[in-house]
Amino acid sequence: MSVRELVVLGTASQVPGRTRNHNGYLLRWDGEGFLFDPGEGTQRQMLLAGVSASAVTRICVTHFHGDHCLGLPGVVQRLSLDNVRHPVHAHFPASGQEFFDRLRHASVFHETAELVEEPVARDGVIAEGEFGELRARRLDHPVESFGYQLAEPGGRRMLPELLARFGITGPEIGELQRAGSLRFGSRTVTIDQVSVVRRGQRFAFVMDTRLCDAVYELADRADLLAIESTFLEEDAGLAEEYGHLTARQAARVAAESKVGKLVLTHFSQRYDDPTKFYEEAKEIFGGEVVVAADLSRVSLPKRR
Repeated sequence: MSVRELVVLGTASQVPGRTRNHNGYLLRWDGEGFLFDPGEGTQRQMLLAGVSASAVTRICVTHFHGDHCLGLPGVVQRLSLDNVRHPVHAHFPASGQEFFDRLRHASVFHETAELVEEPVARDGVIAEGEFGELRARRLDHPVESFGYQLAEPGGRRMLPELLARFGITGPEIGELQRAGSLRFGSRTVTIDQVSVVRRGQRFAFVMDTRLCDAVYELADRADLLAIESTFLEEDAGLAEEYGHLTARQAARVAAESKVGKLVLTHFSQRYDDPTKFYEEAKEIFGGEVVVAADLSRVSLPKRR
């Protein structure tokens, strides 16, 4: 059975708190596990969340500020300690290669796992597979930072009542799907007559950034958008100065981009009441809003 959910490992920004670890997010996408921004303590958070190292198939780092990458050494070493058999692909800003090298080899360990480095140097599709396309877009932050979007290819959903009306059964259904049409004597039945388009699902991950075109492009029609909301609108000046978003700005992005479910995260330690982020976002966004909490799980909405 396929599972598509976001396992939240940490939700703090620069400074962790008693209830919020540094960043860390594992997206379960069928047989894939995308680990985004493993901050300090991610290895332990994975243990508490019941996530094994073998669940990770790709690591995606947005940028090299410590709260987004200082957990890399532990995760990388855990791959070998747990004897992970499959290759793990690592995506990160190419400009931060020096930092990735330091983190990957931060201490002595016996490396047996295969970690495939795939630095991101420009916008576009950076990986393809059965999961679809993994895309990157450069964001607006004081250091080079990329956001990520996972896009599943579209398909078609066959409608049993229409198949029955045309008398199409068994192997004929597969043949129709492959060929696009079937001929019955003098009559031809096309796949458009017995199915509807099924749009592929999308997930977007947007961390440290000011508002920019790339934020909207990543969020476009995402079924699930995980996005930073470091500040509340009352501190919009600080958000702009330090290259971050407010909860209101994140909600505006979700509303204008036709997002299905909005997940707010990466909260400044200056705030002690998470309900304010929810209230601020709900004023703008009419869909489901989740204020992320450490070790919570957020499922992707049903297909739209």
